[in-house]
Amino acid sequence: DMPVVCVLPKDDLLEKVLSNLQEVRASGGELFLFADREVDTHLSGVSTHVLSLGAVPESIAPIVFAVPLQLLAYHAAVLKGTDVDQPRNLAKSVTVE
Repeated sequence: DMPVVCVLPKDDLLEKVLSNLQEVRASGGELFLFADREVDTHLSGVSTHVLSLGAVPESIAPIVFAVPLQLLAYHAAVLKGTDVDQPRNLAKSVTVE
């Protein structure tokens, strides 16, 4: 029953990551995938929770995939009741106006 979030760009490690995801699924993990549209064809039977981000060039994939991950983190923190505007343990040099 462990939720697992995974980013799946189309790259050289795709087959290895898909194999790992099948193991997680077999262990009862619930998969939430952020995937390149070209990867969708490989996902049948792996996950029911897939957010397809379109065809993403490998050179900008880290930027494109970072946005939904940041939104996920933000909304998870809000649901948890964390003050997202005043994070604890943040260095004062970062928070000074």
